[in-house]
Amino acid sequence: MNSHQFDRFIIVEGLSDKRQLEKVIEDQVTIICTNGTFDIEHFDEMLETYRLDERDVYIFVDEDKSGLKLRKQLSLELPHAEHIYVSSEYREVAATPERVLAMLLLGKHIAVNPHYLV
Repeated sequence: MNSHQFDRFIIVEGLSDKRQLEKVIEDQVTIICTNGTFDIEHFDEMLETYRLDERDVYIFVDEDKSGLKLRKQLSLELPHAEHIYVSSEYREVAATPERVLAMLLLGKHIAVNPHYLV
């Protein structure tokens, strides 16, 4: 899953989150890492490069202080984005079991590897 050829994007905080999702997803979705921070110049570059204003965007960040701050900032810049929430039980996308991630992604009509649904 690379490039920006797809029309759906998931924004995550870090590389470990991206890797965890890549194991589960079997759909054409581009996963973008913010590296846990919101930099307006970097965001503007992402917005232009991926044309995020015109695409389906999902915000999937950790349920901790930095993740909640990032979610709030992204929500202001991408009001059309849908949110996917990890349980506070797991707190982090990367720490969430693949089966749970698969169910959350299916809820947003993103195809997942059926192996993770058993």
